[in-house]
Amino acid sequence: MEISPSTQRIPIQDVIFQETEDIIETEQNEALKAIRAFLKGKTAYDVLPLSFRLLVLDTSLLVRKSLNILLQNGIVSAPLWNSKTSKFAGLLTSSDYINVIQYYYQNPEKMDKIDQFTLDGLRDVEKAIGVQPIETVSVHPFKRLYDACLKTVASKGRRIPLIDYDEEKQREIVLSVLTQYRILKFVALNCKETRMLRKPLKDLNIGKYDDLATATMDTPVIDVIHLLASRGISSIPILDSEGILQNIYESVDILTLIKGGIYNDLKLTVGEALMRRPEDFEGVHTCTDQDRLDTIMDTIRRSRLHRLIVVDSKGRLKGIVTLGDILEYLLLEAKDETLQPK
Repeated sequence: MEISPSTQRIPIQDVIFQETEDIIETEQNEALKAIRAFLKGKTAYDVLPLSFRLLVLDTSLLVRKSLNILLQNGIVSAPLWNSKTSKFAGLLTSSDYINVIQYYYQNPEKMDKIDQFTLDGLRDVEKAIGVQPIETVSVHPFKRLYDACLKTVASKGRRIPLIDYDEEKQREIVLSVLTQYRILKFVALNCKETRMLRKPLKDLNIGKYDDLATATMDTPVIDVIHLLASRGISSIPILDSEGILQNIYESVDILTLIKGGIYNDLKLTVGEALMRRPEDFEGVHTCTDQDRLDTIMDTIRRSRLHRLIVVDSKGRLKGIVTLGDILEYLLLEAKDETLQPK
């Protein structure tokens, strides 16, 4: 049979490539459906380990003492309890300490009273500096894990307390705190379909790649604090003069500097402050936009991380992908999903 001059042969490698892309797309969608079904079939309680420790802080506690308690126990957040009302009063995080720093930075004449400041005064601090109020979102432990995830994503928080209610005593009970990391690790360990998430980051449209807040080793810590507060973020990549990633400064690093109520160290440079970072720092987790979601989920299964810094082949910063970004993609990539839990 003769082929007319206008007929063009499609190279066989292009056909194979297209078939491979179609297979990956199909498997990706099947994996997302399976993961969502898995989350809808589990409760928030299912994620909790067999044994765990929970610290709950009373709102009458001094801010300075609360900080020491967090550091002594190696934790970065804790549920708050109002003993007067016998109710959950929100979640204390590193952002609240940053708010206190911002408040006294704007009102230096009140610095001498900082040691008498209690946790129930955090609301006044929020109002004074015009920031978001302390996190109060929570979920019942026997709600669907899917709904707990939706609440976490909607609130932009990295963790959500599990609050039960004792009918006999007519009071709330703080059961535990569920983190995005624990949720994603639970999925990675128990949902084999994560191995089918073979699309690279560049094709997923997740993470932030423009207008990134950055600093250098010479940047004063107080400037980084202002950036964290104004952007509502939890970390700042530290770059050299060529934009190559050197380290990362996290909001939790500030807790070490203000331990014991000493606030003068905020004039240190980032480089000097990082020298005081605890030796058990988990390191900076990096990836490229070519990394696939299945390998990232495997990393979450094996290592504790909170975010991935996206770099190019030379180590230059390109973007940041948080666990919240990944969780939101797993939940909401389908067009018929919304941010409203049932």
